[in-house]
Amino acid sequence: MTAEKVLQLSELEQDTAVRVEVGGVAISVVLDGQGEVHAIGDTCTHGDISLADGFVEGETLECWAHGSAFSLRTGRPLNLPAYEPVPVYEVTIDGDDILIDPAVTKAVN
Repeated sequence: MTAEKVLQLSELEQDTAVRVEVGGVAISVVLDGQGEVHAIGDTCTHGDISLADGFVEGETLECWAHGSAFSLRTGRPLNLPAYEPVPVYEVTIDGDDILIDPAVTKAVN
C-alpha cells in the first residue's frame, strides 16, 4: 500500500483530533501545539471507543470514556485502564496535503 491523502493541513484545528479511514484502518490525526501532525490508531485498546472523540493535551490523546491517555509519539497508554498501545503511523506532509500509509507504523522505543 502507498501513502494516501487523508486531509489537508488547513483542515486541522490545533489540539483537536480528526478521525479518518485509510484502507479500512481508523486513524486519529492530531495537530499538536508545536505544529506537528501525529497519526495514531483511533480505537482505544481498553474499549471500542474512537479516540478522535477524546481530548488532546500536550503530546497525549485521552479517551473520553475511561480517561486513558495515549502518547501521540509512541502510542503507549500513560495510565490505566488501558495497558496496550495503539499503533503510530508515519505522516508525510506534501504542501498542504497530509499523507498516511496505514501499512507503515513507526518503530517505537
